[in-house]
Amino acid sequence: MVSQRVEFVRFARLPDANISDLCRRFAISRKTGYKWLGREDCEDRSRRPLNSPRRTDAALESRVLAVRDEHPAWGARKIAHVLQRDAAIQLAPSTVNCVLQRHGRISEQASEAATPWQRFEHEEPNSLWQIDFKGHFALDKGRCHALTAIDDHSRYSVVLKALRQETRDDVQKALTEAFERYGMPRRINADNGPPWGSHVRIDNRRPLTQLGVWLIRLGIDLSHSRPMHPQTNGKDERFHRTLKAELISRQHLLDIAHTQREFDAWRHVYNHRRPHEALQLQTPSQRYSASKRSFPGNLPNIEYEPGDWIRKVDETGRLSFKGHEVRVGKALYGYPVAIRANPTADGLWSVYFCHARIARLDLTDRVAN
Repeated sequence: MVSQRVEFVRFARLPDANISDLCRRFAISRKTGYKWLGREDCEDRSRRPLNSPRRTDAALESRVLAVRDEHPAWGARKIAHVLQRDAAIQLAPSTVNCVLQRHGRISEQASEAATPWQRFEHEEPNSLWQIDFKGHFALDKGRCHALTAIDDHSRYSVVLKALRQETRDDVQKALTEAFERYGMPRRINADNGPPWGSHVRIDNRRPLTQLGVWLIRLGIDLSHSRPMHPQTNGKDERFHRTLKAELISRQHLLDIAHTQREFDAWRHVYNHRRPHEALQLQTPSQRYSASKRSFPGNLPNIEYEPGDWIRKVDETGRLSFKGHEVRVGKALYGYPVAIRANPTADGLWSVYFCHARIARLDLTDRVAN
């Protein structure tokens, strides 16, 4: 169209030009032809109206941008929900999204990448906690290993600790603090590596670690993700992405103490202020309640059922039963375990530590499994 205008104007301004004939040749009206002749340039002009009465008020746009600037990783739905919840400002998420795009706060690529997630969740709080270490990252002084644990039902962050290393003692101390404050869950799911899992395999199974022994003695079931399938702990993995996007990648972290202070402040926002889209824009604290299973002052005694065969695990992590050797792992050294017959199959036995089955024994074979 620009090229057409340029040609028309050049021809129309020649001496003895016939405007009516030129308008017929260019398939335009005489009115349009004289309008083009009266312009100083032939470029396309914006059709944007001089005023936009339906555009969001500047004061409202400022409120939207203020929330976005305070929480740069929050999207339109979260911001719209927070404005309605905290300031009684009702804006559609689509309107908020337009404001963010108009002011360069969100790119088209980011909009296309925002896809909804659907995950299974347990029906009540403390049925399952997911625990893991986020990949360690550099500080001004040293490196940080972030230990995280969230409640599966509510996504409530029950543990967020900045640690110097990934040791059993540090994890057990952090979990003790969480159990004392929130009570104990029925089950904890972790990956297969230390300190909660073992790299060693015994007859195609992984033996308990010292941390696993402690959790089972507390009456907590310990489960592990499928190898090479981090999505089994998907909610905690998603929590790690949020932690990185909203804090780690945006803050200059000096040392472990400074990082923990930042973790504590952000964790409060995450649990109590930040709307969670998987929770229909509720906060995790609106879905979470403390467990009724209180943390005991002392570990309970180990008791088994009448009729169980009791054996102690030796220093090599083995025990003997009816001429068969069973390997259960060195973490159970000195502990009594129970061997219980399978009531539906002759010759099949199960080995229990407290409430957890840790091995199976087939007396028709010479190898325990």
